[in-house]
Amino acid sequence: MKLSAKGRYAVMAVCDLATNTDGRPVSLAEIAERQDISLSYLEQLFAKLRRAGVVKSVRGPGGGYLPARPLKEITIASIVAAVDQTDAAAEKVVPITSQKPVTHDLWEQLGNQVQWFLKRVSVADVLRGEVPGAVGKTANDDPQAQPLAAD
Repeated sequence: MKLSAKGRYAVMAVCDLATNTDGRPVSLAEIAERQDISLSYLEQLFAKLRRAGVVKSVRGPGGGYLPARPLKEITIASIVAAVDQTDAAAEKVVPITSQKPVTHDLWEQLGNQVQWFLKRVSVADVLRGEVPGAVGKTANDDPQAQPLAAD
């Protein structure tokens, strides 16, 4: 999984939306001001988030955006995936030789660990400050924690 600036901004914006909704739609202009993110950039991100079913839009006066599902059901991975969709064919690199680089497995497994972690963290977890592995938390605090293989 690729963690781009686009993905990080989308997570920030969705967390801002969730924090400030109070049951009413939140305008992108409000989020843009609070998070210091360009309004046109947010419009692009939220169009993708809406298509992915992460947020829903409310039109008209007082319109804006709301989370499309309960916050505990919106994973950080789903937010990142919504805005970082890329053409899989464009990501394929044709190797010059048939031999894999010696570090290939390292980066592949790191990506798998990041994906595994982000699928288990919801917006609700972030807002409650209950991100597994956060400072002050131990592996025993998270019953779903997957230990990494030891030497």
